[in-house]
Amino acid sequence: MTRSRPSHPAGRRLPGRLAAGARVVLRLAAMAWTTVVLYLVLVAGRLVLLANRRRADAWALAVFRRWARWLGRIAGMRTEVVGRPPRAPFLLVSNHLSYVDVLLLGGASGGVFVAKREIASWPVIGHLCRAVGTVFIDRDAKRDLVRAAQQVAAALADGRGIVLFPEATTSDGDGLLPFRSSLLQGAAADGEAVHWAVIRYATPAAERPASSAVCWTGGAALLSHALDLLALPRFTARLSFGDAPLSDGDRKRLAERLRDAMGRRLAELADEG
Repeated sequence: MTRSRPSHPAGRRLPGRLAAGARVVLRLAAMAWTTVVLYLVLVAGRLVLLANRRRADAWALAVFRRWARWLGRIAGMRTEVVGRPPRAPFLLVSNHLSYVDVLLLGGASGGVFVAKREIASWPVIGHLCRAVGTVFIDRDAKRDLVRAAQQVAAALADGRGIVLFPEATTSDGDGLLPFRSSLLQGAAADGEAVHWAVIRYATPAAERPASSAVCWTGGAALLSHALDLLALPRFTARLSFGDAPLSDGDRKRLAERLRDAMGRRLAELADEG
């Protein structure tokens, strides 16, 4: 009787690991190439339009939106958009799950972000963010909150769209964290309506759940998490825009109204699977 040769699970996994490794390398190369090319296009366009600031700003935003869409696609993100994104000028709030939220929302809405100040010093990407008018903020400094709020108000008055993450940090997608209402003060005081959207990610059944594979809460090192995400064959990003913007004269009530509406929509998306 011939005995069968024992199986080697590690050996069976090797081709999959090689494929994932190759996927990461190819995606990183494509992302780098795309970022450098579009950065040069952005700079060239701003130089040509130097005498017309509004057109130069519009050019920068158009390039940024294209960059966000292309990098999301390269990363394996397949986007499903429900509802219509607002038209500028707008203030849009969203839940915050991952660094890829910027690609998703930037590509869909064309708005610029309120982001932590550390990003401003990142090579190439930091300059790209500065070029499109990103509002950088140190959320631990109250004085800086005032400055950032003034910049947000100025951007809106200039006809631009601003995207804000009121949770101020990322979560694993299981519900919403408490909202910080400081940057909603201007909208509340002026009676401006605030638009909202919610994000939900999903991965293929054979892969790790999106709560750990796509969502990044700081539990893993950023670089390690990003490489693992790029190893995924694909993932789905579902972006659902609110039916109508909300307004309230009190910033804390406004934050709660937004949080309630977003929580209900997230529950609906969870029920849909």
